[in-house]
Amino acid sequence: MKRLLLLLIFSCTAGIASSQTKKPTQSKNSTETLQIVEASCGECQFKMKGNDCDLAVRIKGKAYFVDGTKIDDHGDAHASDGFCEKIRKAEVKGKVVNNRFVATHFKLLPEEKSKK
Repeated sequence: MKRLLLLLIFSCTAGIASSQTKKPTQSKNSTETLQIVEASCGECQFKMKGNDCDLAVRIKGKAYFVDGTKIDDHGDAHASDGFCEKIRKAEVKGKVVNNRFVATHFKLLPEEKSKK
């Protein structure tokens, strides 16, 4: 009886602990593809209407504000290489929902060195 009670307590504890550490997963049927896009401040560089400096991406010539990551998650936006000063390349995964890009992956790529 003690073993059964201990097994029940252990099972409940393990179940609770594992349910709190699970990460959200994407559906295996996801149509999201990895792509390289232009990323910058929507207001400063892409001339989008907004209230503050916000991260945006330009995909096939159309700019979208980004949900899922913020402009300051990728360094100082107002630094010489920041989003408010330059348009950078980023590797992204996500989809456009309600005219906004919902990012599930966003990786800022290193700047290309200019050839002189």
